[in-house]
Amino acid sequence: MSLKLNNVTVIGSGTMGNGISHVFAQCGFNVSMMDINQTALDKAIATINKNMDRLVVKGTITEEVKMQSLSRIKTYTDMAAAVKDADLVVEAATENIDLKLNLFRQLDQHCPEHCILATNTSSISLTRIASVTKRPGKVIGMHFMNPVPVMKLIEVINGYGTDAEVTQTIYKLSEQLGKVPCVVNDYPGFIANRILLPMINEAVLALQEGVAGVAEIDTIMKLGMAHPMGPLQLADFIGLDTCYSIMNVLHMGFGAQKYAPATLLANMVQAGYLGVKSGEGFYKYTAGSKDLVVSERFASRVWK
Repeated sequence: MSLKLNNVTVIGSGTMGNGISHVFAQCGFNVSMMDINQTALDKAIATINKNMDRLVVKGTITEEVKMQSLSRIKTYTDMAAAVKDADLVVEAATENIDLKLNLFRQLDQHCPEHCILATNTSSISLTRIASVTKRPGKVIGMHFMNPVPVMKLIEVINGYGTDAEVTQTIYKLSEQLGKVPCVVNDYPGFIANRILLPMINEAVLALQEGVAGVAEIDTIMKLGMAHPMGPLQLADFIGLDTCYSIMNVLHMGFGAQKYAPATLLANMVQAGYLGVKSGEGFYKYTAGSKDLVVSERFASRVWK
C-alpha cells in the first residue's frame, strides 16, 4: 500500500527547482518552494508564469488551469516553515555533496516523521545522503530531466536502505505527474549520467586533441547517431561545472582513468566558461538569438 502525498516542498528555485514546482502544482499538489533568497523565488515564479503562458498559447492548458496552478505555489525563505506540513520534499539544490548533506541533516530535523525525503541529485550517492538522516528508508532519488515540464523521464534511485513502499510510492507519483519512471540502484552516476557524461567527456577530449572542431563533433553525433543535440552543445546546456562535478564523482567512485575529466573541461570551468548559464562555453550565447555560434576560442579548430 503506497503512502498518500498532498503537500510537496521543493528546496531550490533554480532551473530544476522551479521546473519541479511547476509540474507538481500543475498536477494538483500544494507546493512550497523554498530558497534562501526571496529575489530568486520571485524570479522562479515569473519563470513558471512565463512557461505556463506558453502552454496556454499552445492550448495544452487553459488560463484557468494556469491560475489555479500558480495559486498552489507558496514561497518560503525559512526551511522549518516550508517543510512543516510536507508529505514529500524534493531537494533540487546545487550538485555539491557538502551542501546536500547539510540540507538533509536539516530536513531530517524539521520534516514530519512520515515525510519522504527525495533528492534530484544527478550523481551523488543516495546511501551517503541517507546516512546523515534518521530515516534512511524514506530517502530516495527523483532525478528529473531538464527542462522538467517537457522531459518525460524520472530516474528513481534507491539508496541501500530505501524502503520498498517508498519506491512504490515515488514510482506511482511519477506516473501521476505524467512522467515515465525508471528505477535504478545506487552506483556512481546511476544510469543516465554514467552513460551520458563519459560520452560528453570523450567529445571534449576529441576537441582537446584536435581530432575535429566543435561544430563537426556535434554535427557527426546529430546526423550520424540521430542525437537531437550534439554532446558539446548539450554540455553547455547542462552546465560545464555540473559536467565536471559528475565526472569527478564517477572518477572517485570507480577509480578508472576513463572517468577522469578532460583537462580542457577542467580549465574551462576554472576560467568561468560554463556554457549557457555564463553566456559562453563551447558556443557563445547572446540573449534573444537562436543562432548557434561556436566560441571564438575554438574558431581556429573548425575544419572546412
